[in-house]
Amino acid sequence: MLSGAFLLTTIGSCALVFLAAFESVAVTAVMPAVSRALDGAHLYAAAFAGPLATGVIGMVVSGMWADRRGPVAPLYASVSLFSAGLVVCGLAPSMEVLVAGRLLQGLGGGALTVALYVVVARVYPEELHPKIFAWFAAAWVVPALVGPAAAGAVTDLLSWHWVFLGVVVLVALAMLMVVPSLGRLGPGGPEDAEAAEGDAGHGPRLLMWATLAALAVLALNLVDGVPRVGGVLVVAAVAVTLLAVRPLLPAGTLTARHGLPGVILMRGMGAAAFFGADVYLPYLFTERYGFSPTLAGLTLTLGALAWSGASAVQGRLGERLPHALAVRIGMALVAAGILPALLTALLDLHPAVPVVGWLAGGAGMGLMYPRLSTLTLALSAPADRGFNSSALSISDSIGGALTLALTGIVFSSFAAGSADGFAAVFAFAALIGLVAALLAHRVTPKPEVIA
Repeated sequence: MLSGAFLLTTIGSCALVFLAAFESVAVTAVMPAVSRALDGAHLYAAAFAGPLATGVIGMVVSGMWADRRGPVAPLYASVSLFSAGLVVCGLAPSMEVLVAGRLLQGLGGGALTVALYVVVARVYPEELHPKIFAWFAAAWVVPALVGPAAAGAVTDLLSWHWVFLGVVVLVALAMLMVVPSLGRLGPGGPEDAEAAEGDAGHGPRLLMWATLAALAVLALNLVDGVPRVGGVLVVAAVAVTLLAVRPLLPAGTLTARHGLPGVILMRGMGAAAFFGADVYLPYLFTERYGFSPTLAGLTLTLGALAWSGASAVQGRLGERLPHALAVRIGMALVAAGILPALLTALLDLHPAVPVVGWLAGGAGMGLMYPRLSTLTLALSAPADRGFNSSALSISDSIGGALTLALTGIVFSSFAAGSADGFAAVFAFAALIGLVAALLAHRVTPKPEVIA
């Protein structure tokens, strides 16, 4: 992959994945400082839920576009949108403008991932695909380890603005490395054209549902404050989100049907529980304990280290640890990792308590996330692997986005930054983790199906 023919493409593609991942995880550490500077506590959750929601639209659009016209135009468009979002965020004079920039970031980031996967399929020979995807995975792990602390340090030494603006130049350099290989790519071949023609009616329908789901999630961040009918609008927005996401997932996902639907549901619930708490931990540390952005970021790094370590452990255990048991233990660890944060918010405990607890949360994610990916492929027919892999990512994004929108409502219903507000958010996230642990056995087919 580092030979002359692939060197720049490999470095540039991995750099793009790295930078998208960095922005995804690093912003968590600095958002409390951004919220304070822009007086934007009321939109704190929207800054996280928004890009997750628009990312789903980006995934669907980029996939359809790449199937019909090749990956070149979608990649240029996605990088442009992602960069534009960074610039808007970095120059934002208000929290409303920053959230708008985050929506652009999410749209471009979701499209970027899909476009790069198609580039890989077109540029690299099949025998190199496992290696480049392993590099992409590493490009996600490293930002999770160093991103929060690095973003905190940039905020302390310079300004939070540079967490966004500084990445724009790096994105441009990474894209320049990929450009030479893009010049050799044209539209898809006959097989791609035939597949695209076959999906001509299917794709727009998926795009419609993805857009509706994203808009419903975004509406959740706005309707709660509507006098007299805010609560009704919240329930309606949640119902529309679930209705819209249903066609994007395998049948039976929302009812926790055994087998693949249960796997896809667990992915969404895992993201909901973990990230529903994760984005409020640095907020708790900075608001209640006076942590600097750098120190708050380091606490998230410890959770990422536990995630990475547990992922390696489950890989070594292999089949000695059954999939369903790994998912159940993982979900239970996530819930257990949130409880110390809940108790800390209620009882004003030492900040070391939630930091240590979050090691359990990270370990839980590392234990179950790889198993859910493995199960998705194992339970998918070859013709359905694309749809099911997409469903796994969509469940991940919508699960996190929907929960973050709801935690934003829960948090804003209390005094800004109050102990009760933090406690309510952590209790909500922990409850999701506990329910998921009880449903974890549904990731395996019923015995009679196997027979």
